[in-house]
Amino acid sequence: MGATSPETGRQALLRALPSIDELLLHEQVAPLGAAVARPLLVEACRSAVQHARDQILLGQTEPFDPRSVSRFLEALARPNLRPVINATGVVLHTNLGRAPLAERAVARIAEIARGYCNLELDLDEGERGSRYAHVVELLCALTGAEAALVVNNCAAATLLTLGALAQGREVIVSRGELVEIGGGFRIPDVMRQSGCALVEVGTTNRTRVGDYEAALTANTGLLLKVHQSNFAVVGFTEAPTTAALVALGRARGVPVFEDLGSGALLSLHGEGLTSEPTVRSVVEAGADVVAFSGDKLLGGPQAGLLVGRREAIERLAKHPLNRALRIDKLTVAALEATLEHYRDGEADTAIPTRAMLTTPAPVLQARAQVLAAALTAARLQCRVVATVSKVGGGSMPLAEPPSFAVALMGVAAVEVHDALRAGAPAIVARICDDELWFDVRCLTEADCHVVASRVAAVVRGAPC
Repeated sequence: MGATSPETGRQALLRALPSIDELLLHEQVAPLGAAVARPLLVEACRSAVQHARDQILLGQTEPFDPRSVSRFLEALARPNLRPVINATGVVLHTNLGRAPLAERAVARIAEIARGYCNLELDLDEGERGSRYAHVVELLCALTGAEAALVVNNCAAATLLTLGALAQGREVIVSRGELVEIGGGFRIPDVMRQSGCALVEVGTTNRTRVGDYEAALTANTGLLLKVHQSNFAVVGFTEAPTTAALVALGRARGVPVFEDLGSGALLSLHGEGLTSEPTVRSVVEAGADVVAFSGDKLLGGPQAGLLVGRREAIERLAKHPLNRALRIDKLTVAALEATLEHYRDGEADTAIPTRAMLTTPAPVLQARAQVLAAALTAARLQCRVVATVSKVGGGSMPLAEPPSFAVALMGVAAVEVHDALRAGAPAIVARICDDELWFDVRCLTEADCHVVASRVAAVVRGAPC
């Protein structure tokens, strides 16, 4: 009797695949229905059968295993957006959500999210109010500005300002400040969407006030200054100060807008950090509008904060685009709580971003020793290494705060890292010289023990 052909075997395996109704009644699948909703279990069964069908068509010769349904059920039940332990050493990691929120901000979000709130109701007057009113007073007090407004991110703040103050007119900007931010968004593109005409002056590395002055026309609507927060030009450079541009703008009746980007409310002092202009210093220099991010050096939720002169901010608030870019109640709640820490003098300790960026090297070294000891106790080979962290998030591009990492040795770094990202909680580290490094700057001591436990489980092939 001849051997069965591959095609005959494939067809037999395909015919043996159960129907979804049959699979739901299988003794290894039916009990799963006691813990999950039926639609979810049905979808898991469909996914398991479809996966098996695809594998058979690719040449797999194993029969369908009903136990695979539980694996697909677990994947379906797991949220797509979930917590990650950040062992990269990048504090404002854009891919990991940038700034972690202060505990007060987290609690405020939960409090507001579970019920109704006075988002646009003036409780004193019993009339409709402004959603921005909850943070305007704090922002003005902390920056020295006459007025403030908040939209959903800094790119939106730039788009709104250009559209409201210079639509149909020319905007003068230095060639060295025509930046591209994450995701490929460029200042010239934002300007076109705002209906403005770009007037480029100076050179990549040197631009003077005279360059702006020579470009002024009757159609000039705005002088734009963009802080180079996500890159640096060093060496033979020159750029006008905000005060110098303001003096020119005042003399010629043209407003000045500064896109400050990462926007520090207070100076940050720590080894390896570079200086950043504070928002207050730019406001005091006289800029009509200053824009900065909420989820970068401020350490709050994603938002585009706009502060400056009252007349200019009121024009932004009345512009139709403002409604499309407005923030929701949870952003208002988190931002207000974050700003309260600045008001109360608690920013350096209560706001995680500032605390992580200013953690002294000896503290980080001790933390790395905790992680190394936990890994060693799990019979894994590792060593503590001196390294440098990054601020991230398009902030302080030249900063290299010293840090410490634990290098995992004697394992397949890529495979272990893949498994750690797939687990719960996911762990993201970095690979250096074919070793997996866990920078401890963004880890708590509790995180160190979780990392050690997860790594040990992955290396031994145990479920995570």
